[in-house]
Amino acid sequence: MTQVLFPTIDLRATGENIIRLRKANGFTVRQLQHYFGFDEPQAIYKWQQGKCLPSVDNLFALSRLFGVSMNEILVQSQLNLIDNGQSDDCPLHFLLTAKTPTGTQNRKTSNLFRGFIKTQSFLKPLFV
Repeated sequence: MTQVLFPTIDLRATGENIIRLRKANGFTVRQLQHYFGFDEPQAIYKWQQGKCLPSVDNLFALSRLFGVSMNEILVQSQLNLIDNGQSDDCPLHFLLTAKTPTGTQNRKTSNLFRGFIKTQSFLKPLFV
């Protein structure tokens, strides 16, 4: 069995980080609402409360607005060591069988990676 470290994002700490960066840069929630073109500020409040994360596009826009990298906005949770239930014959096999911290298989990642492998002829002998 192979065990892998699976990184996750701490939603609450990331929300607190968004609040800190917003205030440090002198922005109000309403100003961010207008910056993103939102009709209401609920999305920003949800980010700040750690209920959800900004989309990648919005995260990128926040990073530019705050003058920091996206990694400086996101806060990583403690890495979770998970058993992916597979042998370690293939060094990247864990990508094909990636699981979420709750232990369920991440089919989107698995299918996306399989699709990538199919298009990369030099990798076919390793993974297919």
